[in-house]
Amino acid sequence: MNIALKATKNKNSGRENALITGTVMLFSFCGFLLLMLQKPTPLTGVMLFAVPAAVWLVERLLPRMFAMDRLLLSLIDFLCALGVLMQYRFSPVRGLNQCLNYAAGLVAMISCALAVRFVRHWRVLVWPMIAACCGLLALPFLFRAGNARLGATAWVVSGSFRMQPSEIVKIAYVIILAYFLSRRRVVFSLIFTGVMLAFLIVQRDLGTAAIYCGTALVTLYAATSSILLILGLLGAGAGTVAALYMLFKDSFFLTVQNRVRNWIDPFATYNQLGGGYQMVHALIAMANGGWWGVGLGLGNANTIPEYSTDFIFSAVMNEFGLVFSLIVLLIYALIVLRSADIALRSTSAFHALLAVGGAALLSVQTFVILGGITKMIPMTGVTVPFLSAGGTSLVSCMGIMGLVQGVANRNERILREDRMLAEGGEDMP
Repeated sequence: MNIALKATKNKNSGRENALITGTVMLFSFCGFLLLMLQKPTPLTGVMLFAVPAAVWLVERLLPRMFAMDRLLLSLIDFLCALGVLMQYRFSPVRGLNQCLNYAAGLVAMISCALAVRFVRHWRVLVWPMIAACCGLLALPFLFRAGNARLGATAWVVSGSFRMQPSEIVKIAYVIILAYFLSRRRVVFSLIFTGVMLAFLIVQRDLGTAAIYCGTALVTLYAATSSILLILGLLGAGAGTVAALYMLFKDSFFLTVQNRVRNWIDPFATYNQLGGGYQMVHALIAMANGGWWGVGLGLGNANTIPEYSTDFIFSAVMNEFGLVFSLIVLLIYALIVLRSADIALRSTSAFHALLAVGGAALLSVQTFVILGGITKMIPMTGVTVPFLSAGGTSLVSCMGIMGLVQGVANRNERILREDRMLAEGGEDMP
C-alpha cells in the first residue's frame, strides 16, 4: 500500500472515530444537563462531566492499550451511556450502580479479548468450562427460597445480593460452541446445548433458554450451512416442547399460559395476579411518547413495576420517542452487522464462529425482549442488552463483545503481518 494513501486512510478513520466519540459525549452531557436543570444536585453536576469524560477515556485509551474495533466500541459505549442516563434519571443510586457495572463490564470485555488474543490451546480449557457451566446453572437450586417471588429459579439470592448465573455462562457457552463446531463435532455441540437448555427449562427461565437455543441454531448453520439440519432440529424442538406442554400444562407450564394470555389480550388479565398490568402500562408509556417523546425526566414509565430492567426500552420510548428508539434499534443492528463483518474477515474457523456466536446471542436477546415489550411475541422477561439494570447482565454483554473484539484484534494482527510481508517490513509500527 502506498505510504501516503495509508496515512490518508488512517487520518480519515481517525476523524470518523473522533466524530462518533464526540457525538456520544455530547449526548451524555446534554442528557445530564437536562436532569441538572430540572433538579440541581451536586451528584448530577458531577455526572454531567464524569460520564462524558469516562467515554472519552475509554475511547482514547483502550484502543491504544489493545487494538480494538473502534466503531464497535463506540456503538457499545453509546448504549451503555444511555443505560446509565436512564437508570440515573429514575434513581441516582441505581445510576451509580450502573456506572460500577459498566466498569466491571469493561474489565470483562478486556479479559475476554485478551483470552482470545493469547490463549492458543482451548482444548485444555473446554471440558473444565463445561463443568463450570453445569455447576453455575445448578447453583440457583440451592437458593429456591430466594427465588420464590421471582417467577423462575434462575438467581443466586443472598440478602441484597442477586446474581443470575446463566448470564455469566453465556460467555463460556459461545466459546464452547465455537470450539466444537470449528472441529465439526456437531453431536458434542448438540449434547452440550441440550444439557444447558435442560437446566434453563427446569429453572423455568424460558427467555434465556430461547436465547441459548437461537444462538446455537445460528452458529450451527454458520458452521454447517445445512438448512435441513436446522429445520430438523427446529421440528424436534417444537415436538419436545409440545409434548412437555401437554404433560405439564397445568403445573410446570402454567406461567407460559399466563404469558400467552397476557400477550393476546393484556387488558383482559389486567387485574389478575401475574396478569397484563405491566404490559398495559408499558403500551401506554410507549404510546404517550409519540414521535419525539415527552422529554427526559418528564415521563411516567415508572408506573411499570420492572421499568428499570425488562421494560427499560419502554421508558426510552416514553421519554425520547419513536424516532430516537428506532435509532437505538439501528445501533443494535450495526453492532450485530459489525460483529458479522469481523467474523467474515477471520481466517480461522474457531474465531469466525466465536464472532458469529457473539453476534447471534446479542441479536436473539435483543429480539426476544424488544419483541415482548412491543407485543410482537409473548413477554419472556430477559434484560435489554447494555440498558437494563443488573450487574451480571451488563458484564455478560460486555464480555460477549470482548470475544468479538478479540477476534477483531487477531484479524488486525494478521493483516499487519501480511502487509509487512508485502512491503518488506517498511512503514510498519
